Amino acid sequence: RDIERRVLVRITLDLEQHSTSYDAADSKAARLDALAGGLGQVLVENQQLWSALKHDLADPGNSLPPDLRASLISLALWVERQTNLVVAGTGRVKPLISVNRSISSGLASKDALAPEGA
Repeated sequence: RDIERRVLVRITLDLEQHSTSYDAADSKAARLDALAGGLGQVLVENQQLWSALKHDLADPGNSLPPDLRASLISLALWVERQTNLVVAGTGRVKPLISVNRSISSGLASKDALAPEGA
């Protein structure tokens, strides 16, 4: 969990660096320029992380409760759809940042509560 949280935090910080210019852009062309300026690569990294999480969550050996796994898989699918909208120049980056922050916060609090050595 700690590794997942750290990667998620790093990607979220990178998304934040690019979000202002993208989300404030007044045209699709300006948003596409922001994508070419580095946001696109960060979105790829974010999508790769969420894809790996989705794959792990779908594994029958995953020890999370089934309802939580299903919710997180749904969230991963939402991230995929939202990312596609951003790449097309029609979505916003802030919602992706918000989801990443929420999940990283949840991972951090679970780490704090986990028994030592777990």
